Amino acid sequence: MATSVPVHLSTRGPEEPETPYEQYVYAYPHQKAYRLLENGPLLSELWSRERLDNLSLYAHIPFCEMRCGFCNLFTRTGAPEEITRAFLATLRRQAHVTREALEAKGDPIRFTLAAFGGGTPTYLTAGELAELCDICETVMGADLRAVPFSVETSPATATADRLAVLAERGATRLSIGVQSFLDEEARAAVRPQKRAEVDAALARLKEARFPVLNIDLIYGIDGQTERSFRTSLDAALDWEPEEIYLYPLYVRPLTGLSTRHDKAQQLWDAQRLALYRFGRDHLLAAGYRQTSLRVFQRPGTAADTGGRQRPGTGGGEESISEYNQQAGMVGLGVGARSFTETMHYTTDYAVAVPEVRRIIDEYIATPTESFRRVQWAFEMDDDERRRMYVLQALLEADGMSVSGYRDRFGTVPAEDFPQEFRLLAGQGWLDLAGDGNGAGRAGRARKSAARVADLDVLRLTPEGLAWADAVGPVFFSQRVRDALAHYQDR
Repeated sequence: MATSVPVHLSTRGPEEPETPYEQYVYAYPHQKAYRLLENGPLLSELWSRERLDNLSLYAHIPFCEMRCGFCNLFTRTGAPEEITRAFLATLRRQAHVTREALEAKGDPIRFTLAAFGGGTPTYLTAGELAELCDICETVMGADLRAVPFSVETSPATATADRLAVLAERGATRLSIGVQSFLDEEARAAVRPQKRAEVDAALARLKEARFPVLNIDLIYGIDGQTERSFRTSLDAALDWEPEEIYLYPLYVRPLTGLSTRHDKAQQLWDAQRLALYRFGRDHLLAAGYRQTSLRVFQRPGTAADTGGRQRPGTGGGEESISEYNQQAGMVGLGVGARSFTETMHYTTDYAVAVPEVRRIIDEYIATPTESFRRVQWAFEMDDDERRRMYVLQALLEADGMSVSGYRDRFGTVPAEDFPQEFRLLAGQGWLDLAGDGNGAGRAGRARKSAARVADLDVLRLTPEGLAWADAVGPVFFSQRVRDALAHYQDR
């Protein structure tokens, strides 16, 4: 068990959220909080303090065939072959340097998870995908056929030859961004695609027989109603996917929708909340299990994690998780993030097309020796590690084990974050009764402080889960808030 150590925790209290949709906290902190280091630490020094027998490998492929109107991911469209080939050659150089840094400690190295994201990894040709797998296996030493291995794809790029490569190399999960099965809604989201193309891609994915098929859908599109959303939900269910993600639509700066979206915030929030509740209830009625705000899994399938992905619960962690951004993540490729106990690091980040292209070009031109040092980073102290732990577990439907937190940090979360949990309890977002429904409104404020301290598991209520994108930022440190506030979108 860990021993209690003095730690500086931010004292400024959290503010009551004004919208359910503040920020998707799939990793903490967001890379907008990272800053360029003048002389960053050597990777070999950074990884010498880490466990190396339970690593995750992530390759970021910053290419897409089109850019959706809602997308603020680090990616560019229409990259020619000379760019993708040069990118893979650079990624191979980066992989060699990274592997050398891991080997410097002299401990055995073992990868237990792998993922290709982006962007759209299947923008690469079948031959390029095979080369990417070769780099991960022969250079990094990951056994892709022996670990959970997830890949993102799209209707236009989920071709038979690409899927054949991924199936042969051991991919266990393919996630396809459909967003809507209605052509008019796809157009409204600035995602030009045809239903026939989507269905053809799904047919190929089913034929390839990956253990887990995930289908992404979006709610909150202009003109979308419960009736139209049900059309997409039922179309997705017809394919019997092991997993379905329901994403609330966000409109962020410098994206295609940012100059077109003019719906009043309160009306849009109400639309998204209503559509979320409808979609949630529809999938639950279809037999799916909700594991977070976004994720619904079909029980008894390879997607059914049964809570194993949550830190500090005593269960295994070798599964693909929405919140699997833990220490031991090794990232390759421009835009990829890596996580150690003491530092999170990445490359430069942008959304605007000229900036993204500049950063990719600079990555390709990076001298090999420059990959030996951290560039853009955020240093993790004990306070930030506690916050990341809480966010990874609390935002899951099964909640956070208090004993797991105590084993890790030597303290209890209600003492480390009393104001945050008091706010959640007061809003009715924290299950104080142990039955998933929270306490009655009248007694909420009176009981909250005492009840939180007595709970063995800190779990969000159904309404708290609906507000998960507001709950997450409640636990941001003032340091992270300040860094995000000073970031200039570009």
